[in-house]
Amino acid sequence: MPYINVSTSSKVDDKKKFLEEISILISSLTNKSKRFVMAKLDDNCQMYFDDCGPSCFLEIKSIGSLNPSEMVKPISDFVCKKMGIPIDKIYISFEDVPASLWAWNGRTFG
Repeated sequence: MPYINVSTSSKVDDKKKFLEEISILISSLTNKSKRFVMAKLDDNCQMYFDDCGPSCFLEIKSIGSLNPSEMVKPISDFVCKKMGIPIDKIYISFEDVPASLWAWNGRTFG
């Protein structure tokens, strides 16, 4: 925790670099250690969002530390800069997960 899942119709050339950079961003926005950020990337997906142009859907889950109104702009700017996806073609879903429903290292957090 936190977890970010990125699905995009764009192709990401340097996937490892992208995943590391978005992990650092999410770590800084949630004030949680980068060590605990898990990031997943599904690029070059078939997606439709008003047309077949470039688009992106991000799912962000965390135990607390989510402030969508403050996080949405830096995340959208990052995706736009790194993938060239217009901000109006980006959806972001935020989910605050109870500690009792999130597990790591063989046990739940709460």
